Amino acid sequence: MRLVSTYLIGLIFGIGIAVSGMANPAKVLNFFDVAGTWDPSLIFVMGGAVTVAFIGYRIVLRRPAPIIDANFHLPDNPRIDARLLGGSALFGVGWGIAGFCPGGALPALGTGRIEVFAFVAALIVGIFSAKGVMALTHARAARLLRRET
Repeated sequence: MRLVSTYLIGLIFGIGIAVSGMANPAKVLNFFDVAGTWDPSLIFVMGGAVTVAFIGYRIVLRRPAPIIDANFHLPDNPRIDARLLGGSALFGVGWGIAGFCPGGALPALGTGRIEVFAFVAALIVGIFSAKGVMALTHARAARLLRRET
């Protein structure tokens, strides 16, 4: 049941990304080009996604547990801190330079274009690199705390 649900959710998401144009880097880059060929249509894509997610979360979180899992998997740090802001800025810069966000890049793999594969490969390397850097940072902080006590 869980695998089928995951497949259907991914399928709906991919279709939505493709239909909205978010798998097209030119459309995404034009969204960011506010002084030139600005295409504001992605505002409606994002606004629609936020609206659906907002309403969906309000409905689903009223349940004692999810339908296909034992418990909800919500963020354990709801604070807006420097790490969140820095990560968001890096995400936005990467999105603006490449013309792809991760959600649009995955369905765009179906186009077979080499630059899409290069982006997704770099995305994966970036995710694992960030995890490695964070692990090293946490380990260093733990060592410093042990020295102080």
